[in-house]
Amino acid sequence: MESRSASQLPLVVIIGPTASGKTDLAIALAKKYGGEIICADSRTIYKGMDIGTAKPTKEEQSQVPHWGLDLVEPRERFTAADFKMYANTKIEEIRQRGNIPFLVGGTGLYVDSVLFDYSFGTPRNNELCKQLEKMSEEELRFYCIKNNIEPPENAKNKRHIVAAIERNGAVDRKQDKPLNTSIIVGITTDKTILNQRIAVRTEQLFKNGVVEEAIILGKKYGWNSEAFTGNAYRAIRLYLSGEITEAEVKDKITTLDRQLAKRQRTWFRRNKYIHWLSLDEARLFIEDRLANL
Repeated sequence: MESRSASQLPLVVIIGPTASGKTDLAIALAKKYGGEIICADSRTIYKGMDIGTAKPTKEEQSQVPHWGLDLVEPRERFTAADFKMYANTKIEEIRQRGNIPFLVGGTGLYVDSVLFDYSFGTPRNNELCKQLEKMSEEELRFYCIKNNIEPPENAKNKRHIVAAIERNGAVDRKQDKPLNTSIIVGITTDKTILNQRIAVRTEQLFKNGVVEEAIILGKKYGWNSEAFTGNAYRAIRLYLSGEITEAEVKDKITTLDRQLAKRQRTWFRRNKYIHWLSLDEARLFIEDRLANL
């Protein structure tokens, strides 16, 4: 690979639903082939939100360079257009170092904005806001689909849908095909196994101190920040207010993450260029293509 020019180095894209094993696979391959990971996750961009977003651990981050983490404070605005600009810059920097960029994550809009070179509109204006407020939840969800806007985690909350539209913007233009240098793999996991992994991860969040993290963040930034619409934090808020028990909050987080996984699969299913494979198959598939460079 050292004989290849920077422009010839591929972009390896590993996507899939939450808890599918993307991170471990990406780290193993990046270590083996001289790669650097760009996290495509709309939650791990926030500083301080480490446990509740299942951010790669410090130990994982120490194994290979990670980018796309801790970019903004929870109260700050960060759009899909911002991510595209950031990711493209990092992809170029990684290639100039002679390394392979790995774009890894479950936020479909982030991934597609890079792969299909999205050009975003500027929907945040008073006129559009008035139009959005008049729409029903169903009409807002259709607007998201029509304009390639990823719906929020709480897709049944009108305020959250409107915020997602304002934050991400409509796509004015995109390529019909992904970047020709890309290797795109989606991780398939048996639904029962995935649900078990999600439940185990919920237990791990509590062992790692997610409640304490939420208390600190809530005091520092306030609970009404858009960043706190993430599954774990909004469920923990109910727990802290005494509305639900610890057992109930764990069940709620697990259920919300399962629903998130379903939405992620639905989003990525539209991309016909993804090679859907098991973790072991994905490893072999990517290794075969990287070995032939």
